[in-house]
Amino acid sequence: MRILSKKALREFWEKHPDAEKPLRYWYDVTKKADWNNFSDVRRDFRSADVVGDCVVFDIGGNKYRLITKIDYKYKTVYIRFVLTHKDYDKGGWKNDCGS
Repeated sequence: MRILSKKALREFWEKHPDAEKPLRYWYDVTKKADWNNFSDVRRDFRSADVVGDCVVFDIGGNKYRLITKIDYKYKTVYIRFVLTHKDYDKGGWKNDCGS
């Protein structure tokens, strides 16, 4: 899968250093993946959920949330938000996901 963009991950882990290892793991697994649908995503990340037009990943033992949009046809994952659980709970990201 093509991931746009790693910069968002890097900027987040610079502020939250304990997120670096799990975000790098997510990036490495996702980059090697060949997802055709959400079932493929769940095979690699069992805690992933669909919320509107987005796929939400639990990162770092549920401490952080990675919100993405996935274009399966073009094998592209768009990183929309990387949030702490507290910021995720505020729900401001939901407008971007159509939920």
